[in-house]
Amino acid sequence: MGMFSFLSRWMASSDDRSPGGDFWFEPVTMRTSSGMRVSADNAMRLAAVYASVRILAETMASLPFVLYRQRSDGGKDRVTDHWLYRVLAKRPNPYQNPYEWREMLQGHLALRGNAYNRIVANRRGEIVELMPIHPDRIRMELTPSGDYRYRVTDRLGVEAILPRGEIWHLRGLSSDGLMGMSPIDLARESLGMALAAQDYGARFFANDAKPTGGWIEFPGSFKDSEAKKVFRESYQAAQSGANRGKVLVLENGMKFHEVGVTNRDAQFLELRKFQITDIARLFRVPPHMIADLDRATFSNIEQQSLEFVMHTMTPWTERWEASIESELLLDGDDLEVEFDFANLMRGDAASRSSYYQSGIQNGWLTRNEARIAENLNPLDGLDEPLRPLNMVEEGTAEDLEGDGKQDEPPTQEVAEPIDEWLMELTR
Repeated sequence: MGMFSFLSRWMASSDDRSPGGDFWFEPVTMRTSSGMRVSADNAMRLAAVYASVRILAETMASLPFVLYRQRSDGGKDRVTDHWLYRVLAKRPNPYQNPYEWREMLQGHLALRGNAYNRIVANRRGEIVELMPIHPDRIRMELTPSGDYRYRVTDRLGVEAILPRGEIWHLRGLSSDGLMGMSPIDLARESLGMALAAQDYGARFFANDAKPTGGWIEFPGSFKDSEAKKVFRESYQAAQSGANRGKVLVLENGMKFHEVGVTNRDAQFLELRKFQITDIARLFRVPPHMIADLDRATFSNIEQQSLEFVMHTMTPWTERWEASIESELLLDGDDLEVEFDFANLMRGDAASRSSYYQSGIQNGWLTRNEARIAENLNPLDGLDEPLRPLNMVEEGTAEDLEGDGKQDEPPTQEVAEPIDEWLMELTR
């Protein structure tokens, strides 16, 4: 039973160590000063890490992928019949849809600083599949010529060497331009302290929320150390396992003294709160997005959400866009890639109504464009922009003043149908 118990604990505390398991392909980790081993996988045991990575991955996966061709007049024409659009927006590989694929790759970037895909192309050189590779199963290898290649190990332990042209490598922040740096490795000590505090809390509450079991005062003395050992073991057996919580009976004038929670133990919750903020800082995620509302107010929570889009997701999307254009598109392709933030930047109904009203009345937005933005079908006769009658271009202002034909401001009858239409649109 002792050996069985040991093996059970060993298997429970480890990943799958079979020949096909992931354990043998994971990087070797070092113990932190807190005594904890920190890796990208066990860091996910922390709820704040899991929530932060999930927010980044799901947000990146939910952004619409746009492929367009720049026009000579500065406009953009969306392209949907190109092979790159079919791969990135429709079906990246036979096993995943675009949302699952992008979510997984962004999770790899957030945890390990690198994401990899094997490029599968047809005879015409068009990419037809992007097969993701777990970052722990691939490593970069420099060649004597100064180039680099990749060694990939599959689940059966078979190693293959692939040239750089067959791997699409998404890098995070890098110090050498070749490999992205893992945020988990860089913050190993901070995360190790958080894991140690979490494990300490689990043991603390497993012990009925007591730092120790207390101590027993004995007015006499034991006959020898063996008698003392026998008493200690019998006492622990009577108060542990199925006997936990039963009435304690002491003899020979013994007294039990319970150890209370010290000021140091009372600061445990403060430490846990600080670690949530520290982890949010690591991933540049606003604390309120991982359910830490201590410093969130009605006046700043909207601004923090906008900062998440501008300062957190915009750098990630720029990294994706630059890598796609430089690694997947040919030099002669006049195409550009973009991830659309329009849905994330949408305000409430009143804000959207004010935005549409300003655009329509000032002539830079048509009524059908507003309907499309609200997921409504366009209507006939609403494609023409409206012209403001009380404003003219500077170059024609003097001529109009001389002729006495300056347009008069619009009447209330013109503005009322627009206001009513906007109110009906956003209702």
